[in-house]
Amino acid sequence: MYVKLLLLCAFSAVFADISEENGVLVLTEKNFDGAVADNKFILVEFYAPWCGHCKALAPEYEKAAKALADEGSEIKLGKVDATEQQKLAEKFEVRGYPTIKFFKDGKPVEYGGGRTSPEIVNWLKKKTGPPCVSLKDVETAKKFVEKDQVVVIGFFKDDQSADAKAYEEAASGIDDIPFGITSDADLFKEYEVESDGIVLFKKFDEGRNNFEGAVTAEAVSKFVFANRLPIVVEFTQESAQKIFGGEVKNHILLFIKKSDKDFDTKLADFKEAAKDFKGEVLFIYLDTSDEDNARILEFFGLKPEECPAVRLITLGEDMTKYKPDTDDLSTEAIRTFVQGFKDGKLKPHLMSEEVPEDWDSKPVKTLVGKNFVEVALDEKKDVFVEFYAPWCGHCKQLAPIWDELGEKFKDRDDLVIAKMDSTANEVEQVKVQSFPTLKFFPKGGQQIVDYNGERTLEALTKFVESGGKDGAGEPEEPEEEEEEEEEEEESPKKEEL
Repeated sequence: MYVKLLLLCAFSAVFADISEENGVLVLTEKNFDGAVADNKFILVEFYAPWCGHCKALAPEYEKAAKALADEGSEIKLGKVDATEQQKLAEKFEVRGYPTIKFFKDGKPVEYGGGRTSPEIVNWLKKKTGPPCVSLKDVETAKKFVEKDQVVVIGFFKDDQSADAKAYEEAASGIDDIPFGITSDADLFKEYEVESDGIVLFKKFDEGRNNFEGAVTAEAVSKFVFANRLPIVVEFTQESAQKIFGGEVKNHILLFIKKSDKDFDTKLADFKEAAKDFKGEVLFIYLDTSDEDNARILEFFGLKPEECPAVRLITLGEDMTKYKPDTDDLSTEAIRTFVQGFKDGKLKPHLMSEEVPEDWDSKPVKTLVGKNFVEVALDEKKDVFVEFYAPWCGHCKQLAPIWDELGEKFKDRDDLVIAKMDSTANEVEQVKVQSFPTLKFFPKGGQQIVDYNGERTLEALTKFVESGGKDGAGEPEEPEEEEEEEEEEEESPKKEEL
């Protein structure tokens, strides 16, 4: 008995200092292991107090914790101030904020859900329970349909059939949408389903979509992804993950102010055009007056005064962009533009600033899209180019070193040290995935060399003097820019584009 009491006292002491803030456990280096050990399921957010994304997430995270607690769920939510608990941040390889990890029986996995309370709750329920909720009666089904923006119900007279199993397989792969399953005859009648079927219910657009065709896990997943979003989606921090994580990788964006007097008219025309390309091209509109969207405009080379405007992009390594030949935003003009893209008739749109008059007046030459080929691909010269972004912290750190490098080699007629602002200029020969990107273009038209070595004057000098042969370094993962950027700007504007 004494041993049991002793263990109980020790156990209580370990967990006594786990405080809560609005239902969320406050975790530290001292209590973290205990919290993870004591809770079979716990979601943990690693945050920074100054991070704008973390501030936006906080109320939704707290709502999710409360919703789960109100249901009597054993799932807990916790948070770690990574700026204070640095050892924990290092242990779990936190590189940007917020970083969210889900612990099941003490084992961590990356969180893959959204950032609204319902999305967090749905993701957690999928990870901790069956892929489908069994719906036994009409009242339960009605509550299920009403609770979320989008839900899916599989109607199967035999819930052990091959089609039902394929449906459940699809459900297990989609974490942020609730899936229900039923064989109840009253539900078939209530929702006017005559034989086995799958229905997606949503609180927007047409309100309901019926699955058609052979039931396979792949087909069901495709059906859900094609219908889970409104026919035109507003780009926000909350919708971003659904937009970029969806199956449709061709996106057309309407850049427009919500406060414009003709906003409703232009959006209606945009929606009308979207109906012809459902499941093939995702139609998105973006409020240009929202400061959080400034980087998106910059990415497309647009200024607020140039809007409303549309641009089309294909997601992938190249992130190819397309610009219409006209400013006409009528339904027919948008249809023609998107159909031209589908038919392969459009040429990619590459941004370029005008060539500055003094582009070659300094040791480091200034390149833009319009003079890139002439300078960088000059077969009589070695050309070393930094592709940078004005807001990038790493680029700012490199700037004085790059200037010194230019000064060091300014008298070499066969060598050019240059830089290009890749937020305003694009070229076919180089696809920039992170900043800064350093590339060496050897004379004689030889293969371009990626520089991934140290960014010191000594290392860069050695590389240049070797003609791009020594010290290039190994290919590396793109650097995390978000953390440094957010240290400079309390409300970051970096987007996933």
